[in-house]
Amino acid sequence: MNPFLRKAAVLDSSSITRIFMGKSQNESRIMLEKYAVLIHLTTFLRIRAERRIFHNKSFFDLLENMYTINSLLMVLFRDTMKSSMSMEHKRRLAFGVVRIVFGLVWLINTWLQFNPAYAAHFLGSFNADWVSGQPDWIIQYGHWMANLVQHIGPQSVAYGTVGLDAILAVALITGLGLPFLAGVGVLYNLWLWSTVGGFGGPYTQGATDPGTAIIYALCFVYVIWSRSWEGLSLSKVPHKPLYAPAMHTARILFGLLWAFDAFWKWQPYFLHNAVTYLQQALPGEPVWIAAYISFVIAVINLAGPVLFGYVAAIMESIIAFFLLIGRGLRWIIPVGIAYSFGVWTTAEGWGAPYLPGSTANKGDVLGTTNIYIIAFLFLAAWVYFTPRAQRRGDGDA
Repeated sequence: MNPFLRKAAVLDSSSITRIFMGKSQNESRIMLEKYAVLIHLTTFLRIRAERRIFHNKSFFDLLENMYTINSLLMVLFRDTMKSSMSMEHKRRLAFGVVRIVFGLVWLINTWLQFNPAYAAHFLGSFNADWVSGQPDWIIQYGHWMANLVQHIGPQSVAYGTVGLDAILAVALITGLGLPFLAGVGVLYNLWLWSTVGGFGGPYTQGATDPGTAIIYALCFVYVIWSRSWEGLSLSKVPHKPLYAPAMHTARILFGLLWAFDAFWKWQPYFLHNAVTYLQQALPGEPVWIAAYISFVIAVINLAGPVLFGYVAAIMESIIAFFLLIGRGLRWIIPVGIAYSFGVWTTAEGWGAPYLPGSTANKGDVLGTTNIYIIAFLFLAAWVYFTPRAQRRGDGDA
């Protein structure tokens, strides 16, 4: 038996997959067309050789080898295409699952806001724009916006936000109305961030992050750019390929958010008072949450509160760095999720205390870093279910 054929006999598609590794569907399709031409050519030459037009045995062996190679590549391409389509299907499902989870958060938000306490406290929450430490332009903007709400009617605006929250929740869970309603969600959360969220400020001693609603806005951006309504959805919008640069932009924005957080963690006040943020979460908490936070505080005091502050600053800096450069994402995503969960269950007390209307006033549904986890899940669906070449900007997803 020909030595080449003896080797080819033990080959399968998985053992030569590296030929197509890193190739997009378009690149693979072009390769297939080239090899199809070769197959026709070698088949023709093989027939001619068998008719004794060619008598050179080594040439006949060469044709036989070429024919075998191209046959294997045809099988490989078929398997590669099936694998690529399978990954794309899984990615759509993954994006759909994350979108629905985000929608369930909005559903909880809506339920909390139905409490009369929400409407009663709504106008008062605008004072976040003029608390001590806010710059003059934010104070002026806050008073102007509060006067506008007062003119329209605080309760009317409050219940209008409840209605909008309900619409957003339904859109996210069902996929209907997207991406238009996701765009509305971006603008709505930026408005919340600039009013009842006080732009995340004041950015004075003790500040740790840019506020809550800004990460909600980013998650709505992910809903749009991931085309998450194409999986587990009632939407009939035609499928289109993902635009890789958009996904990279969302990742960079998320990295900038983490970089901003990390900047404040490196401030001397936080480094030397980090454990106080956990202590501040204790009042009003359910017994089991208070016991859990107290246990974590005891462990931190045993290890050293200042060391804890440095660890937090280093962790957030590392997460920001890898998100910004787009490298090591496969391992930084689970690290970021675990870290965010740790912050949410301690410094944010699982989002508690769950007082009437209190957790919904600023779009702060059961905490803030739980929404960071959702952003990480959107990123995970992109990273784990998209071939590396396509993530680099191919655009053919």
